Amino acid sequence: MYEFVLKTNQLSKKYQNNMALNKVSVEIKKGSIYGFIGQNGAGKSTLIRLITGLAYPSAGTFELFEENEGKDIIEARKRIGTIIEGPAIYPKMTAAENLEVHRLLKGIPGKDCIDKTLKLVGLQSTGKKKAKDFSLGMKQRLGLGIALLGDPEFLILDEPINGLDPMGVVEIRELLKKLNKEYGITILISSHILSELHLLATHYGIIHKGELLEQLSSKELQEKCQQYLHIKVDDPSKAATIIESRLSTQAFEVMPDGTIKLFTTVDAPGKVSKILTDEGLVIEQFMPMGEDLETYFSNRIGGVEHG
Repeated sequence: MYEFVLKTNQLSKKYQNNMALNKVSVEIKKGSIYGFIGQNGAGKSTLIRLITGLAYPSAGTFELFEENEGKDIIEARKRIGTIIEGPAIYPKMTAAENLEVHRLLKGIPGKDCIDKTLKLVGLQSTGKKKAKDFSLGMKQRLGLGIALLGDPEFLILDEPINGLDPMGVVEIRELLKKLNKEYGITILISSHILSELHLLATHYGIIHKGELLEQLSSKELQEKCQQYLHIKVDDPSKAATIIESRLSTQAFEVMPDGTIKLFTTVDAPGKVSKILTDEGLVIEQFMPMGEDLETYFSNRIGGVEHG
């Protein structure tokens, strides 16, 4: 049994004088939702094209389901479903007819998968309605249905919510969660819409100008982005004792420079400051701090650009 659906090793792609991907090594665990974060042109789509066989690496290697040889890679790709640069939909066909065409192209036996897939993506009631008359969200769900034909173990989605209205975004998000949790499908989502990835991903990879800056789990990201009260007083040791006794919490940390990070009562700063001043402490600094995913990402790539 494999642990990783995808591992790349120093994967690079050069187009003339442009290094689109530079020695990128990612690891995507089975059962995860991997949010691949980067600005437009950062290299997200390039990596996806290499993995799916739409382009060839200039250097480096990769493994799919622990397979890394030519013929084995080709077979492994049959276990992948993809939406790259928009789903391939025939506008004058119904949802069922679109799925039937792709079923035949993929050589999938039997028509049972058509109704099953329509139900899975919530298009079972579209009947004779043509795809050209679908909303953008419906078209995206149909694209997902096409990608899901053949029961893939790994779903690769390039900007799947681009251009969707808020309701469409919610529909796709809930469907992807269902596919991951109920069907055990590993998902790679390439996107620059960070607020949405934050609601989906279990792991993240941050790419900038062709280079992978960081990989981290959602738990690690949460710890880095956690909201807290930044407190600096004249007597940190006394403050720590007061916080523990008066606020009945140990969810704080005294830093090497004597400042305190308090991770509870962030929404009640007045209460905390009053307790500290009532106990005779002099407050030198007191402010809520922490980052969201957008801020963390901006600071991360900003550090690269200005470092």
